[in-house]
Amino acid sequence: MSKIIIHTDKAPAAVGPYSQAVVAPAGKMVFLSGQIGLEPVTGTLVTESFEAQVEQAFNNMHRVIEAAGGDAHSIIKLTLYLTDLSQFTQVNEIMSRVIPQPFPARSTVGVTSLPKAATFEVEAIIVV
Repeated sequence: MSKIIIHTDKAPAAVGPYSQAVVAPAGKMVFLSGQIGLEPVTGTLVTESFEAQVEQAFNNMHRVIEAAGGDAHSIIKLTLYLTDLSQFTQVNEIMSRVIPQPFPARSTVGVTSLPKAATFEVEAIIVV
């Protein structure tokens, strides 16, 4: 899938691994539910570190994308939820490794809590 990345100097530049906007080509839009850092076999939350939880959540998201017939290049929009926005830098670093360029559009939201006491959740919109 090829994406058209929208950028204008008349709005603030991206401050992380994301694009101001993305135009998706014709295709089937798939709206993925949020994924937290649950280990798929046991259903238990990864707890060794915040980074491990973020990596597991992205891994879970990638498996759902594959099940929908897409890949990481299919992502056009991500929404990230963090219970501690001071960990935003760590998420950016991980995201820049696990999401290929050109980056999708993205929003980040600080929340009070997440299911199962998770500290991070990611949801996606893809086009396949």
